[in-house]
Amino acid sequence: MRHILEQLDKRREQANLGGGEARIERQHARGRLTARERLELLLDQGSFEEYDMFVTHRCTEFGMGEQTIAGDGVVTGQGTINGRLVYVFSQDFTVFGGSLSETHAEKICKIMDMAVRNGAPVIGLNDSGGARIQEGVASLAGYADVFLRNVMASGVVPQISVIMGPCAGGAVYSPAMTDFIFMVKDSSYMFVTGPEVVKTVTNEIVTQEELGGATTHTTKSSVADGAFENDVETLVQTRRLFDFLPLSSSEKPPVRKFFDDPHRVEKSLDSLVPDHPNKPYDMGELIRKTADEGDFFELQSEFAKNIITGFMRIEGSTVGVVANQPMVLAGCLDIDSSRKAARFVRFCDAFNIPILTFVDVPGFMPGTAQEYGGIIKHGAKLLFAFAEATVPKVTVITRKAYGGAYDVMSSKHLRGDINYAWPTAEVAVMGAKGAVEILYRSDLGDPDRIAQHTKEYEDRFANPFVAAEKGFIDDVIMPHMTRKRVAAALATLRNKKVENPSKKHDNIPL
Repeated sequence: MRHILEQLDKRREQANLGGGEARIERQHARGRLTARERLELLLDQGSFEEYDMFVTHRCTEFGMGEQTIAGDGVVTGQGTINGRLVYVFSQDFTVFGGSLSETHAEKICKIMDMAVRNGAPVIGLNDSGGARIQEGVASLAGYADVFLRNVMASGVVPQISVIMGPCAGGAVYSPAMTDFIFMVKDSSYMFVTGPEVVKTVTNEIVTQEELGGATTHTTKSSVADGAFENDVETLVQTRRLFDFLPLSSSEKPPVRKFFDDPHRVEKSLDSLVPDHPNKPYDMGELIRKTADEGDFFELQSEFAKNIITGFMRIEGSTVGVVANQPMVLAGCLDIDSSRKAARFVRFCDAFNIPILTFVDVPGFMPGTAQEYGGIIKHGAKLLFAFAEATVPKVTVITRKAYGGAYDVMSSKHLRGDINYAWPTAEVAVMGAKGAVEILYRSDLGDPDRIAQHTKEYEDRFANPFVAAEKGFIDDVIMPHMTRKRVAAALATLRNKKVENPSKKHDNIPL
């Protein structure tokens, strides 16, 4: 018996070393942790239970029969984050460069199937050179098996991808179908084809960082939701994101202890909106002063900065936030901001997370670039997302809410449950200047009459009361009462029940 136990210990020790000490040292020299070290940081201490530690590949071509390493380049299993169940896989770059084989894929598919069956999120730590060339089409089949699981799990359990090294070719499509992607600055890369192929095919000379680095994907492509300085910070932030999310679509968001008065009054908000209608202000200040303990976890903060998305808590419960940012492009909606917000709204709706919308939007961005880029269809994505969402929806209009953009931003007409406005709100078809130029075109040559018409229009329409008179605004509230009123509104909506018409699935304008 002792011999058998010693043999087990030896096998485990070998499996824990992955590709060996020399390759582990090379991984550390690159500033990267190993697959197992990453899991130790991500999960609660001592909670990890590994599956398929002794699995090896089945390939015999190209001398692979003599190169078998236990685990086959990926560590899989389950653990907890702050006591809540999560399924994980962590690719091991020290074993065949983390390349995906048939058995490597089977290990990932197993824990994804378990996650869906048992109702718990999946977190993948990606560090892979792509398909294992020696296995040919079997490796490609493995990728497709993983892709199918991503699709089937979508909207059922949250899926988080953390890119911690290279991620190329077929390897990028699995993260792309997950709900959130985090990257490590100067250490992780995502691209369909690498710089060498790009140079051969298009004659472009580009570095890995320029083509698919963390900065590129958080500022230009919007592929990634966040980028952090190193492996440790990235895993800490992944834990933080996880804490906001429910375990599955059949659960409500988690509730934690809070130490902030729901009735807290913020007098400083009464002077947040400037007197001049075109002067910007920071919507982030309002978000933080509404949130429990001022804690706001922003997503895609470096992309489409004219709209803000992220999570806060109200009375300890998770709330998704969508807010126009007047400091960038005056808060206009454009192609990028519409896509960014629409995807976030759909995630919140899929996982029962209430949505709080702060509105200061003068309209959709004009211009040929936007029209040629399809602003009509992209803007419709956000409209579609808000309209189909059945979770509690609370909206606060702080200043401008003009034209179609007023409709799109979770208006009463798109089934907004409770819609508030500050006294500074302006709910109208358009701004006074544009309206007067249309309504009083014959007086355009008379500056005095135009000024008079403009003032009359502002007095009549540059306020929230016309909309309130029609019931489109439920109440006009004092800015300093925003947290109290939002908290009360969300409390009344906790047991909201509404269903969309029965259908196979919708056809959002992609």
